[in-house]
Amino acid sequence: MATSTGTGWAQLRQQARSLETQTETLFHTYSQFAAVPNIPAKPSEDERHTEAKLQDILEKRETLISQLTRLLDSEATLTASALKQNNLSRHKEVLQEHRRELSRLKSQLNEARNRANLLSNVRSDIDAYHSNNPEAAEADYMLGERSRIENSHNMADSVLSQAYAVNESFGIQRETLASINRRITGAASQVPGLNSLIGRISARKRRDGIIMGSFIAFCFLMFLYFM
Repeated sequence: MATSTGTGWAQLRQQARSLETQTETLFHTYSQFAAVPNIPAKPSEDERHTEAKLQDILEKRETLISQLTRLLDSEATLTASALKQNNLSRHKEVLQEHRRELSRLKSQLNEARNRANLLSNVRSDIDAYHSNNPEAAEADYMLGERSRIENSHNMADSVLSQAYAVNESFGIQRETLASINRRITGAASQVPGLNSLIGRISARKRRDGIIMGSFIAFCFLMFLYFM
């Protein structure tokens, strides 16, 4: 009898775990209906089917928990009963969590649908108002054009301001470089003999260049001569 009871408990628990997994999968599918860009005014066939399937699975799990409870009450082994009692309590907690999750998802869908319907009704009212009042529609169009023109002007002003700022920065840099150059020139003129030293260095460089050029020319002529 104990073996039969244990087998029945294991089978029922396996079914309960399988249905819990199916519930999680259906929750994922059901939550997607609220995420569509244009949610329909009424639930689609797939949405109604998914919700009905969730309700059916939750009822089946409730029945399985009742059967597990009856099996547990019929057992006489205290140690096994304590372990199974923990398992049964966990199945009950998960079932309650899933019932609350289903209620939350249904509320989320209703809120999304109400928002979409409200926006649709507002757009319909605006379109109807414009169709019945051509002058108001034309005035709204002109206001929209004026707003777009002002935005273009603001963008152009922003670009011009940036260009002026860059140009001013370049001018400041030119003034800074010119000031540095004047300071260097002034400092060089104040050092005794610095200009003559720079001149001698330049003359020596020119002389060395002439000597090197003459030597290269001589080598080239000798090379041509001995060919």
